[in-house]
Amino acid sequence: MLHAGGEAITRDQLDLIQIPKETKTFKPISHYQLANKFLTISQDMLMDYTLVGENFGIARKGNQLFALLTFKGDSKEIGLSVAFRNSYDKSMSFGIAVGGQCSICDNLVLSGEIVVMKKHTKGIYERLEETILHTIYRARKNCEKVLIDSERLKRRSVGNPEACGIMGLLFGNDIVSPRQLAALKSEWLKPSHEEFQARNMWGFFNPTTEALKTSPPINIMENHARAYQTIVDIGGQLWKPKRPRKEAFKLLIRLQMWSQRCLEFQLIDQTQTRVG
Repeated sequence: MLHAGGEAITRDQLDLIQIPKETKTFKPISHYQLANKFLTISQDMLMDYTLVGENFGIARKGNQLFALLTFKGDSKEIGLSVAFRNSYDKSMSFGIAVGGQCSICDNLVLSGEIVVMKKHTKGIYERLEETILHTIYRARKNCEKVLIDSERLKRRSVGNPEACGIMGLLFGNDIVSPRQLAALKSEWLKPSHEEFQARNMWGFFNPTTEALKTSPPINIMENHARAYQTIVDIGGQLWKPKRPRKEAFKLLIRLQMWSQRCLEFQLIDQTQTRVG
């Protein structure tokens, strides 16, 4: 998985990127040392999982890093993922998130909060190790949640009108960009993977994460996490059997409103294309 504008790189090549000088207010975290620390702690704490993937992407001449470690457990469909980011130019704070990853298409499924360390000052490496340990400790629980949610989402059917409404909701909440919205629509209508063909909420979620692969490193983790929570919330609201009719009606009206917005955007985009 490589973010928009990113350049794929190996873990060893991270050591070749020059680290900026430390100042009184900023202590840079080495990309290479960070990757090794994540790898060591993850493998030590996830002994019943097998490391199956290391992906590193850089941007801004190596100043930004987005990395993803993927582990395989008992599930054939979803693995455990550990994502983290770092920067040398203060463009983004160090961040870490855990979740799952679809083994078919390498789509990221981030659940739970994203832990961010805003101050890169003295003692950063001690705080960093503690943060990684606590986050990896929660990784199993997050992955189990993804597995449970995926099964629930598979039981919730979705037609094109509702799917269009959810697309509009994602676009209106700035989770997907205009270009990603177009990619999401295309992937939903003409799936590139057989597993995406199911007309259910899980079948809709996967094209969403496919479209989000083009997110920039500064917000790729947040976009994935927000998309996951949005779709799980919508699916959960509509499959609760005792949900009051009035609240369910309000939700459907909301989806219809965003569906209209999505359609209006498509018409504007088509008009601009013909003019161009």
